[in-house]
Amino acid sequence: MNLAGKSALVTGAGSGIGAAVARRLAAAGADVMLADLSLTAVEELAAELGTARALQLDVRDEEQVAPAMAGLDVLVNVAGIGSTTNAPETPLEVWEDVFAVNARGTFLCCKHAITAMAARGGGAIVNVASVAGLVGLRNRAAYCASKGAVVALTRALAVDHVGDGIRVNAVCPGTVDSPWVRRLVEEVGESLEALRARQPLGRLGTTDEVAEAVEYLVRAEFATGTVLVLDGGLTAA
Repeated sequence: MNLAGKSALVTGAGSGIGAAVARRLAAAGADVMLADLSLTAVEELAAELGTARALQLDVRDEEQVAPAMAGLDVLVNVAGIGSTTNAPETPLEVWEDVFAVNARGTFLCCKHAITAMAARGGGAIVNVASVAGLVGLRNRAAYCASKGAVVALTRALAVDHVGDGIRVNAVCPGTVDSPWVRRLVEEVGESLEALRARQPLGRLGTTDEVAEAVEYLVRAEFATGTVLVLDGGLTAA
């Protein structure tokens, strides 16, 4: 897919992976809508990019999501939250909050984007899942389950809508040096050095590396239902 002039929306665009994806799509010539719960964050990024637009969006709210997906060629679902407990220690409201953003939010955005894309003759969706959706991670029960749902949803949508000219893929990052990961590290009392030491490549991923993988999946016209693992060898070790 040639991105020049294409209409793209990135959720969770206020920081980290979402911001990196938005920068990369904008550099490729796409008309990018920056969507985030924090309007201030995306307004600052829009000012930096010059050509992008900012939108305050709660991906859990279908009444907000539906109109935001109109006219899209490209959707990248990055918005997500984490959890740092095992199942017995996870309050039900935390479980529901994690699923509301990670699974329900991704579903709602895909649901309405697919309707819009089908009317336009096709499009591309990339969901940012996680290696946590493929393997078990300690004290991440709700997060692992929610990202597993995103992986399964991606494959189901790819099968359902290939005839509409819509490709649906996912990228599963490992541990990436981002503001979100740094906050989680502080919550559980770990250190970035300890995280780096557990990586087969000896370092964390970067948000730009994930954004590069996302752009590839947006462009790759023979890829649909693909779940691209980008984890520095973590799940292979």
